[in-house]
Amino acid sequence: MGAGFWISRYLLASSILFIILTVVEYSKGSASQADILSALAWSLVASAIFIGSKYWRYRKAVACATCSEDKPKAKSR
Repeated sequence: MGAGFWISRYLLASSILFIILTVVEYSKGSASQADILSALAWSLVASAIFIGSKYWRYRKAVACATCSEDKPKAKSR
């Protein structure tokens, strides 16, 4: 998975989150320019954390506990 894959995932996640946060601001009835910029900032930061953690797990090959079919073995004493 190259850089293009991760960049496209980041852009997709941040745009979807921005749309959700903008809809929430409009539904509250207080959609000023500052609120929209705040939604943009939060979407960029949250998506960076989300995609960054996915990338870190991909690079470290850490298996997801819910996806793994192998159950951890109990330590023998």
